[in-house]
Amino acid sequence: VFNRGKIVDTPPMNAFLRYGADQNKQPVATVFDFSKQEGILHLAEKCSGSGDCRKSHLSGGTMCPSFMATRSERDTTRARANMLRHYYTGKTYGSTNGSSASEAEVKNILDLCLSCKGCKSECPSSVDVGKMKAEFTQEYYDRHGVPFRSRLVGNFSSQMKMASVFPQAYNFLFRTTPLRRLVNRIVGFHPDRSMPLLHSTTLRSWYKKYRQSRPLQPDHRNVVLFCDEFTNYNDVQLGQKAVLLLERLGYNVLLMDHHESGRTWLSKGMVRKAKEVAIRNTTLFKQQLDDATPIIGIEPSAILTLRDEYPELVPAAMHADAKRIAAQAFLFEEWFAAEITAGRISATSFAGREAAVRVHGHCHQKSLSSVQHIVAALSVVPGFQVTEIPSGCCGMAGAFGYEKEHYDVSMQIGELVLFPAVRQMDDTMIVAASGTSCRHQIKDGTGKKAMHTAEILYDALA
Repeated sequence: VFNRGKIVDTPPMNAFLRYGADQNKQPVATVFDFSKQEGILHLAEKCSGSGDCRKSHLSGGTMCPSFMATRSERDTTRARANMLRHYYTGKTYGSTNGSSASEAEVKNILDLCLSCKGCKSECPSSVDVGKMKAEFTQEYYDRHGVPFRSRLVGNFSSQMKMASVFPQAYNFLFRTTPLRRLVNRIVGFHPDRSMPLLHSTTLRSWYKKYRQSRPLQPDHRNVVLFCDEFTNYNDVQLGQKAVLLLERLGYNVLLMDHHESGRTWLSKGMVRKAKEVAIRNTTLFKQQLDDATPIIGIEPSAILTLRDEYPELVPAAMHADAKRIAAQAFLFEEWFAAEITAGRISATSFAGREAAVRVHGHCHQKSLSSVQHIVAALSVVPGFQVTEIPSGCCGMAGAFGYEKEHYDVSMQIGELVLFPAVRQMDDTMIVAASGTSCRHQIKDGTGKKAMHTAEILYDALA
């Protein structure tokens, strides 16, 4: 009575199987190395449909930001994994019972995936949808070409290099509201989204002049600062403060002549371009970096590319080198907290100051590291009361929040927890956010300035 239509004449257990016994399995060629998951199809099949991705923002965590905003099943991690499973089942075994998904359907269902990596750590089966989305997108581009806007975002580093020749002209363009709105519309960004501005110099240019007047100290420990594409052009003052902070604390800060991180290419699914970058950087670090020198990164999405994607992008012959470099790559806060624990950094280097600090963690930082490293690093300052904002993703996610069709969802995600928490803070409180996208989203969504841990610590030096 209560299960009308649910109790049925069950078909035989060997009917309606996903794979037929006589089907010839065809391997799916990928740019990423999926050997640990036994192929991209097996990674998609790891989704058991448990529904842990159907969390609300009230339950904490990052997975899945777009579902938290839309509350639609199509925007869950499991929906994306299911569509990818249908698609790659068809490619691997041939269309089975007419259930193979088309590439258009898969592209559509992946549209609101922010590639936050929350699923990699919070899904019980560790179904890495962000990695599969990048691989699928590369495959899609191979057949249909790369859209202008995607190519524009991926090529961010080269564009900033050209624009930095005349930073005043670039900044005038994007400081002038009517011009900015016009350019945003032309490239497919939302007209209300502000754009990151350029500094009057680059971090690399500043560092060369700085090093001429401040030679390396033979008795100081060496650290390599990963000069990512965002810090080098847009967040130059942050990079300067990081260098000055570490040198004041007794470290030699080195900048190597490495390439961009590859994050912008990955964010838009141009995995082959990211692979080229990974090979070049792995080769360079292998040749020039000893095992004892850490690589410290200011921007989480950039430095964690070395740890997370490089070992799965480089050829098999370079796996050992990529893994060694990954083991030496640290978030700034990770390394700083470890140095405090080792007794090489102490509270005596900082002036006492009563202040409440609220921390918002970057998504990749939450997935591959821990926000508690930020809390530990900032807590070294006497008088700081450091607590974490229970926010998930900020909603920006690289270029996602700039794009006209994603802007509203981006802001909805920010309004779940982060924006209200920041608005409630008074002017004496400090907002700490490691990600350049996170700080930009906080500025656009609340009008308040968030600071990186390195900036806060530099300003607190005795």
